[in-house]
Amino acid sequence: MIQISNEKLTVLVNPQGAELQSIVRKDTGLEYLWSGDPAFWGKKSPVLFPVVGGLKENTYQYRGELYTLGRHGFAREQLFTVTEQGAEYVSLRLSDSETTRKVYPFRFDFTIQYLLQDDQLQVTYQVLNRDDKTLLFSVGAHPAFKLPLVPDTTYEDYYLYFNKEEEAGIWPLSAGGQVETTPVPYLQHTHELPLKKSLFYNDALVFKNLASTAISIKSNRTPHGLTLAFEGFPYMGIWAAKDADFVCIEPWCGIADSVDATGELEGKEGINRLAPDGLFERTWTATIF
Repeated sequence: MIQISNEKLTVLVNPQGAELQSIVRKDTGLEYLWSGDPAFWGKKSPVLFPVVGGLKENTYQYRGELYTLGRHGFAREQLFTVTEQGAEYVSLRLSDSETTRKVYPFRFDFTIQYLLQDDQLQVTYQVLNRDDKTLLFSVGAHPAFKLPLVPDTTYEDYYLYFNKEEEAGIWPLSAGGQVETTPVPYLQHTHELPLKKSLFYNDALVFKNLASTAISIKSNRTPHGLTLAFEGFPYMGIWAAKDADFVCIEPWCGIADSVDATGELEGKEGINRLAPDGLFERTWTATIF
């Protein structure tokens, strides 16, 4: 396990999947990340690459070949290599291999940097195209934040605060995990979404192109919470396992297949295109208070 720390925060990262394991604010001792209880959901903050969400029948086509790739891709199951590390930062890298090329026929370097600055954790994804053809990929985050955060509060004492007023529908997911073709009205001229566990009984709340660039977890019963900022991520998922004590705020550069997807990777919604030797970079931040 890798630890980075500064005056305000201590963060743990597992090289397996480059997955966050803990975010603790030092002055309060509060843990902000979900415990990973396998009775509900055994992950804590998986990294989604080279696809986000599920493919129809877990397959896609590229240049006439059919490939099988599971939900959210393979990065979360791979061992990353530490390439740089200091007291307040660590960078981890996953490169293509014979194994990955069997399910994803591209050469790449995928680097994740975790950096602490004051009371903020910055998470940067860098994708480098090491191939001689255009790299097609999606990438996203899936951090699960513990709720309730403090004793003597309940899940329902918390709400999500969007930094801009939202008039946004959600895109329902089919039983197979694909995105339906028509959104359902949801956020109506509001900054706030009160949290309750039943919100997620029908899977994730999926948004496209929110006006907001940050979502906070807040409560009127405690000053503690966090703000997740995600400028440059066009899709957002909000999710929790059924009746679990967490909420995921998931900024995505990519999205699950739609119910009418053709299966062609080239035409998939949310796919990013990167020229040979090109570098893609996105950063999300969690400010802990």
